[in-house]
Amino acid sequence: MISAFLPKKIKYTGKQLTSLWAYRNFGLLGDSIVAFIGPCNISFNLMVDVEDVRGRHKIYSSLMLHFIVEHFDCGLEKTVLRQRMLACIVKDTLEEQIKRRLKRIGDDLYDNGRKLSISIATASPVSTMIHFAVNIETKRTPVKTAGLNDYKIDPKQFGLKVIQAYTEEMQSVRQARCKVYPVRD
Repeated sequence: MISAFLPKKIKYTGKQLTSLWAYRNFGLLGDSIVAFIGPCNISFNLMVDVEDVRGRHKIYSSLMLHFIVEHFDCGLEKTVLRQRMLACIVKDTLEEQIKRRLKRIGDDLYDNGRKLSISIATASPVSTMIHFAVNIETKRTPVKTAGLNDYKIDPKQFGLKVIQAYTEEMQSVRQARCKVYPVRD
């Protein structure tokens, strides 16, 4: 699995959730996890979550830590499971730093009712993709939120820890597949 933390700020608009985004823009060919910092403002015509579109839920944050994951080996259900694994990794990493428990509901993270993250998993013609983002700032968000600044956590260092944990988990999964005998009847 290839990983990168992009040095420049990128505004997440939903356009990044397209086939081969990491390869086309940064030369990262294959399964990848890419992190970057930037604002988030997704227009309804670029939202892939029909529930958000139907509910006219505004998705906005002045500054977030974004992760875009792309896998070429699986269907959407497996990717949703990987998305939830990524949510658990972010939750564990954050809990370790703030020394208290957070709540995960599906792919969303909360601290005392304040939403920490947004996420979606989707399929493209050649791959499946995950967008997972954690608030850094909480100004003008459309719902009650918490962010990394509230905990005095450096977003880049946090992002690098999450990337490392995700890539290690994926490597561990691949190794676990290869070390067992088939069941014999």
